[in-house]
Amino acid sequence: MPMTLPELAKAMRKIDFAMLQTHSEGGTIAGRPMSNNAEVEYDGDSWYFSYEDTRTCDDIKADPKVALAFQANTSLLGKPGLMVAVEGVAELIRDKAVFAEHWTSNIERWFPQGIDTPGLVLIKVEAVRIHYWAGEDEGEITL
Repeated sequence: MPMTLPELAKAMRKIDFAMLQTHSEGGTIAGRPMSNNAEVEYDGDSWYFSYEDTRTCDDIKADPKVALAFQANTSLLGKPGLMVAVEGVAELIRDKAVFAEHWTSNIERWFPQGIDTPGLVLIKVEAVRIHYWAGEDEGEITL
C-alpha cells in the first residue's frame, strides 16, 4: 500500500539535511546541503534560510525548478533507510513575518541577527512530485 503524504511526513520527521539541486549557468546542476533543523512538519513545502547574494538564489531567480534529496539512516536491522526525491518549484521570500513563522534559534549561528540579518531570504520549495524508497517499498506522490 503506497504511503500518503502525512505518513511520509511522519517518516521524514527526523531527517535534518536535504540536498538542494538547482539549474546553474551553462546547463550545469549545482547542489548544496540545506538544513530544515529537523523541526519542520513536512506538508509538501520545504523552507530553508539563505543569504540572497548566493549562487543558490541566483540559480532560483533564473530557473525556479529545483530538486531536493533526503536520506534517513539505515534501520536497526540494517535495511536501507528512507530515501526521498522531491521535484519542486522554488520561491524566494523576503517577508520578515514569514521568516518569524519558520525561525528556530539554533540557526542563529549562521544568521547572527535572526530575522533581521541583512540579506536574509527564505527559500520555499513547493513539491510537485515526490518519489520515495523505504526499505523494499517505494512509491510516488503527485501534488
